[in-house]
This record gives sequence, structure tokens and C-alpha cells, in this order.
Amino acid sequence: MLGRALALAAPVLATAALLQAPAQAAVVPDHAVITCQSASFYANYDSSSGPTGLVRTLYHGDKVGHTRGAHPVYNGWAATFDFGPNDWGYVRDECIGGYGSW
Repeated sequence: MLGRALALAAPVLATAALLQAPAQAAVVPDHAVITCQSASFYANYDSSSGPTGLVRTLYHGDKVGHTRGAHPVYNGWAATFDFGPNDWGYVRDECIGGYGSW
């Protein structure tokens, strides 16, 4: 009888433990700037064809965010946060610099 009660209680206890576990916080992008004269900002990156969905062009000094080692870089295209309209996209990694400058 005790074995059956424990077997019935195990899923409930496991679910309760998961609900109490803290959520993984998203990594806030490090402040950086565009260092190239201009840089294309794409909505997505497709591993078979490269960047897709040109959103806009970013210019030298535009404020962006990218955390090295935490946000992905695919074939030189870095996941980047554009602090202008506050959206994510992909920019060439070599066009991001000036980390912590603002």
C-alpha cells in the first residue's frame, strides 16, 4: 500500500519541484556600436543559404548589442540587438565593436 502511494505521489512531487525552479534568465546584450561605414541587418540566418530578410542598413556608430560567447555567431554573422527600434537580427561580426563604450 505504501509503495503504491509513493508511486502515485512521485509525478506530483516532480511537477511541483519543476514549477518552483527559477527560470533561466536571458542574457542581456553587451553595449556595442557598428564600426563599419554601413552594415546590413538581417532578420534571420539560414545555415544553408546565409542571412535572409534584409530589415535595414545600420551605420557607423549605431548602438547595438551582442554578448560575445553567449549570443551565436554563424559563419561570421552575429546575433545582434538593434537598440534603435529594439529588435534582434544578424550583422557581420567584424562590424561590431566598441564594447562597453556607452
